[in-house]
Amino acid sequence: MTKSNENIELEMARNYVLYTRRNIFLTGRAGTGKTTFLRRLHEETRKRMVVVAPTGVAAINAGGMTIHSFFQLAPGLFLPNGQMMAGREPQNRFSFSKHKVNILRSLDLLVIDEISMVRADLLDAIDQVLRRYGKRNEPFGGVQLLLIGDLQQLAPVATDSEWDILRQFYSSPFFFSSLALLQTDLVCIELKKVYRQDNPLFISLLNDVRDGHPSASTINTLNSRYQPAFQPPANEDWITLTTHNALASRINEQEMGKLPSQPVTFTAKVSGEFPESSYPTDMQLFLKEGAQVMFCKNDPSENKAFFNGKIGTVKSIDNDKVKVVCKRGDVMEQIEVEPLSWINTKYITDSETGEIKQEDVGSFTQIPLRTAWAITIHKSQGLTFDHAVIDAGRAFSHGQVYVALSRCRSLEGLVLSTQISSTVISSDPEVEQFNEYADQHVPTVESLIRDRRSFVEDILCDIFDFQALSMRLRHYVRLVQEYAARFFPSYAQAAAAAAIQLDSQLMAVGVKFQQQIHQLMPLAESYSRNTQLRDRVQKGMAYYVKQTAAILGELLEMDVPAVDNKVHAEQLQREFDFLKSDYQLKMDIFTACVAQFSLDAFWNAKARAAMTEDTAPRRRSSTTRTAKRTTSKGDSTKRRTAKDKANEQSLDKPTADKQPAAEITDIQNPAIYKAIINWRNSVAKEKKLPASYILPLRTVIALANQRPSTPEALLAIPGIGKKTKEQYGAELLEIVRG
Repeated sequence: MTKSNENIELEMARNYVLYTRRNIFLTGRAGTGKTTFLRRLHEETRKRMVVVAPTGVAAINAGGMTIHSFFQLAPGLFLPNGQMMAGREPQNRFSFSKHKVNILRSLDLLVIDEISMVRADLLDAIDQVLRRYGKRNEPFGGVQLLLIGDLQQLAPVATDSEWDILRQFYSSPFFFSSLALLQTDLVCIELKKVYRQDNPLFISLLNDVRDGHPSASTINTLNSRYQPAFQPPANEDWITLTTHNALASRINEQEMGKLPSQPVTFTAKVSGEFPESSYPTDMQLFLKEGAQVMFCKNDPSENKAFFNGKIGTVKSIDNDKVKVVCKRGDVMEQIEVEPLSWINTKYITDSETGEIKQEDVGSFTQIPLRTAWAITIHKSQGLTFDHAVIDAGRAFSHGQVYVALSRCRSLEGLVLSTQISSTVISSDPEVEQFNEYADQHVPTVESLIRDRRSFVEDILCDIFDFQALSMRLRHYVRLVQEYAARFFPSYAQAAAAAAIQLDSQLMAVGVKFQQQIHQLMPLAESYSRNTQLRDRVQKGMAYYVKQTAAILGELLEMDVPAVDNKVHAEQLQREFDFLKSDYQLKMDIFTACVAQFSLDAFWNAKARAAMTEDTAPRRRSSTTRTAKRTTSKGDSTKRRTAKDKANEQSLDKPTADKQPAAEITDIQNPAIYKAIINWRNSVAKEKKLPASYILPLRTVIALANQRPSTPEALLAIPGIGKKTKEQYGAELLEIVRG
């Protein structure tokens, strides 16, 4: 993203996204470059970013996913108590794959495009998901929001029956009434430089309409373009923008019917996942020679012969090629059009870098045209026209008139087929009130300096905050004590001791360390100039990388204790995986930043930790896994840079990945124990019975620890009777003898 002295607001937005953690509302009139800003942000940010939008077409245009698809939300009303009102049935609990959980847990920046169309309850549903996998006590789980859109354009949809329910919780349907967003201090940046129009008079007229209280002069100027009997000149491409689908369809059908040529049908090819609601043009596209069409995609070739919204006329159709004639200035140009593909994507974690990237999951391939004597105002959002007939006299929603007018490059390029009165140019009182708030929350150079410094301060405090890790460990300890302490008392004691040590040696010290960060941060304008703070941070990194590994490293290299109850076993394993993931993130950050803390080192460490979660084999409890071990820490180490390895070696620290795998001390003969477990699982699978039906866990432990050598000694083991001895005795004695 190129810095520009000509667009102060754009540069301010860039700095706030890249170098702060503040939530941002980025707005601006039509044609001020909001979409361009988003495209460039993809290339520049080091934060783990996801882009979503409220509709399929908007998501495809923004290069992201729909909100409902990414967050796996079913259609309906989302209420603050976590219920979804759709036939008044409770909402299903969120159920995400391990891969999606990793993305949600490590997400830094969520971009929501076309935010004006997002309802408050949907934004609160997003908050619920992010809190579940992030910081539970912070709005949106601590994830930074970039909300892009224009509140003077299309508004969120809420039927009367829906609003009857929502009004009990929200002051308006708009996103800014979200209860979670109200808990944040939103920065509001409005882009001022208009790129679509260049006539000051027309820009002023659009601004007057956008504000919702047009003057009599504005209304008179608009209606001077009223020409009810207007017939577009034959050598110019005009399109009608109307309020309702039925009106647009009727105009297109009437005009198509006037053409004498035979229709040709082009059938789109759909592969993989591509929802019908996201189709950018018709599945069955009917064209005739002489038909007026609009391109619905930018030309991906170097020629850049067409763009989304360009109008032309079909000259000829030959198999799967269509020749379209368009006017460029005073010259008529001919464009040969072939099928192009739109791609539907999902988010994945790159296996090499750990960055959140997009993976193609489906495609829609079709001639990138649609019949275009008329389209709805709603579908015109984001497009630009040289000539448009506007039928907005029956506008029924806030922002419709402004959207229609702002699609045009000039006042001379538009004609009104119906007159516009001030009554159809509405301004929502709630929007006006929020605009007053926005005007009072515009950032300054001074606030940017303060927020950049606060950003680094927050990251440092997060790094040295062990409360979440402590809570995770204590929860795991409670499960171990409840489900496994009977057979693994030493393991339970070791886990409990680790929790005590973590609280006293890591969390308590970390609280004091964060206080020092708060005290030292104001000593300089930036972290790079704060010598005292930098020295203190590096010493803290060196201390914590050793202490964290010493307290948790050995425990997290042990097998998860085996329990016969399947539900309990899965719960233990799940919490262990979360615990190890949180530990690994801390260790990766300390290791990466111990020589010198920087934002780049921090982002890279977060990416590597997420990559390891995605690429490491799923750990299973010792009831189902073999003796062969593959640790996620080892996977992460293989992918470290040379600089990272040098940092590690310089510490001479007892890192977990350099130690051999530890064993649970309650098992005196681990190899025999694992061999019996594997045998038990094999027999259980063959007989299609639970493993505990073959041998209870207490019996497995007693066999491994006591190692009976005769059939008589075998009978002395609790849980083994004559029937078990006769059926499995010989095999068990052979395993025990080694």
